[in-house]
Amino acid sequence: QLKKGRKDSVKKEKIKLIAWHLPQYHCIPENDEWWGKGFTEWTNVKRAVPLFDGHLQPRVPLDKYYYNLLDKRTLEWQAMLTRKYGVYGLCFYHYWFNGKLLLEKPVEQLLNYKEIDINFCFSWANEPWSRSWRGNTKDIIMPQEYGDQVEWKAHFKYLLPFFRDSRYIKEDGKPILLIYRTESIPKCDKMIKYWNKLAIDEGLPGIYIVETLNYMQNKTCCAESKAIVYMEPTLKEKRTLRWGIKRIGYKIKRGFFKACGIKCPIIENYDKVWKKIINRKYPKVEKKIFLGAFVGWDDSPRKQYRSRVIRGGTPEKFGYYLEKQILKAKQMRSSYIFINAWNEWAEGTYLEPDELFKYGYLEQIKKITSKL
Repeated sequence: QLKKGRKDSVKKEKIKLIAWHLPQYHCIPENDEWWGKGFTEWTNVKRAVPLFDGHLQPRVPLDKYYYNLLDKRTLEWQAMLTRKYGVYGLCFYHYWFNGKLLLEKPVEQLLNYKEIDINFCFSWANEPWSRSWRGNTKDIIMPQEYGDQVEWKAHFKYLLPFFRDSRYIKEDGKPILLIYRTESIPKCDKMIKYWNKLAIDEGLPGIYIVETLNYMQNKTCCAESKAIVYMEPTLKEKRTLRWGIKRIGYKIKRGFFKACGIKCPIIENYDKVWKKIINRKYPKVEKKIFLGAFVGWDDSPRKQYRSRVIRGGTPEKFGYYLEKQILKAKQMRSSYIFINAWNEWAEGTYLEPDELFKYGYLEQIKKITSKL
């Protein structure tokens, strides 16, 4: 039970909702080479088929708006939706491979379109690209290497114009930069210290590094990071005896289905997944903790029968659980909730309007943020 004074202060806390944004909705030469001419994320979305009775596939954007992110009107439309429905900003995935950029054009255009009113930041998706969507994780098509100070400086110099932008999201005056997997970076703390030095030399107070906890990494590993964020519903849970038995049982079940010629994705219940998130116990760390939320999940457009499908989600359920998560964030004195996601259509988690629920998920955000 919170004391009255603390209750009042908790009510005044303003939680900012930020949604991860995938920029893979335009053609690039590399994707043409690797996946076929004209490939974008819409290619996966359009080819999806139902895998079982009641499976909601394919997902269709409202009015069949299969947009191109290189069209300025698309960025204007997304910015308008964030303002209208109470989404504080978008966190664009940033793909940097030791100097090689991928899918960078939309946000570079946004940098030039100063008139587009939208808050944004970056999440460095520092994983190598492979053909894992087609079951081959060993076929690396874009390796990830980190180098040392020369390479770190080049990366910082690229990011600096974005950091200086008035729309870039900052905490304590420092530009926020999420890193998808810090444990993959051999000298991560040394790199962060160097970036902070460069930032201060450029007149910034530093960089606010946020470690992402997900299915690849479930705990902080950097002394120099300022915060951790929970990426839902992909967080890898702590391995316990119960978890191990459940996992072994599931593998046996999948093996039996496979032997019988039955193809079946992993199917989970929306309410059960959300309740685990709401009831999660968070570690005591000397860092800020930013909570996560998710809209839905169904990555069958990418992985077909190797996919994970969370069934039973609706805008109303999303709103119910998001409100609980916001109240929890307020009690924890958190600043942000990161929503998965703005436009992950091929993973079945998106706030953008579709033919089934129209603007339902965005309307829930507007309803909640207006009263909290």
